[in-house]
Amino acid sequence: MRVLAALVAALVATVTGLMPPGPGGTGVAASGVDSPKVPALAREMLPLIVELTSDGCPELPPVWVVSHVQAESGWDPGLHGDAAGRPAGLFQFGQRTWQAAGGTPWASDPPAAGSDVLTTEAHLRVAVPWICANLRAAAAHLTATGKPADPLDAMLVCHIAGCGRVTGSATGVPVAGEAGCSARCAAVIARYIGAVRANVERFTAATAPALHAPSLAAPAAWTGGATGCQPPDPTGDGCLTGATRHGLEAAEAAFGSWSGGPVIRSAGCWDEHAWNPRSDHSRGRACDLFATAPGTFAKGAELEAGWRVVGWFREHAEPLRVGYLIWQGRYWDPGVADDDGAWGRRYTGGGVYDTSNATGGHFDHVHVSFRE
Repeated sequence: MRVLAALVAALVATVTGLMPPGPGGTGVAASGVDSPKVPALAREMLPLIVELTSDGCPELPPVWVVSHVQAESGWDPGLHGDAAGRPAGLFQFGQRTWQAAGGTPWASDPPAAGSDVLTTEAHLRVAVPWICANLRAAAAHLTATGKPADPLDAMLVCHIAGCGRVTGSATGVPVAGEAGCSARCAAVIARYIGAVRANVERFTAATAPALHAPSLAAPAAWTGGATGCQPPDPTGDGCLTGATRHGLEAAEAAFGSWSGGPVIRSAGCWDEHAWNPRSDHSRGRACDLFATAPGTFAKGAELEAGWRVVGWFREHAEPLRVGYLIWQGRYWDPGVADDDGAWGRRYTGGGVYDTSNATGGHFDHVHVSFRE
């Protein structure tokens, strides 16, 4: 537990440094939040939440922030207990947790009106990095140990019961008898996760951004069968399968040049990928199509361009022999159902990639793998 707590503290310092100085008004339409359904204050704060998460914690969906606060305080920023030692504010932080997260010490306990912990924007600026740090620490532990819990569920366990319940349980979410958790403790955690997830379902926009891709001419189907990896690779040295080369050429026909073009900024297909021997890149079966500069989180028009590309490949997956797609921290293949009201399912990185950075989480490029 101490190791995970130390990791959370270190991550808070890192994540806080990534947070922008002020709220912005972009990206709300792509937040995944059905804004008319959320409380008025949540709707007002959505631009700030989108900016804090997209710049500092893209693996934390804005709808989860909105839903988590709804479960904690019902979006009442002044909520606090009448006695000392009670939690306060939107995320219901205790004073020790608030200060550990970098918040201003309380002048009194309970805190007085006007305190940062009871002020909406100030609270979110402290709380979101802390919640993100919990998410990243939990995700790292789950990946390292192979535990099957969803990192977002483990994040909730950290918040309500402490991260020791994550590390001390077999799955990352404790049942009775694990990690010092009684039957009542396990039931409270299960109800809490269920409540937040119910809010997520209620507040999630009905249509994922990827499905807004405008209709384009259908590409010709690949009918060449299995070819093996043969040169050339138009994006560099190496080789491609016939289906991969056909898919790359079809994308160029639909969206323009993949080298500095209006939709695809750059592309790379074959690569040795020595750090990942299972990669389709080293077999000539995959391409990365960059919507923005490598290492940069796509925003605005570039973000929309990426959604257009991934939506088009999904729409034409069968004729193009698409094996799977990764974009914006999400994974999809023809056998995967959409979850959390979003496109595909959450991408875990397979224990190889750091999904918190722009390239590892595929926030700067669309990955498309092809079947032979």
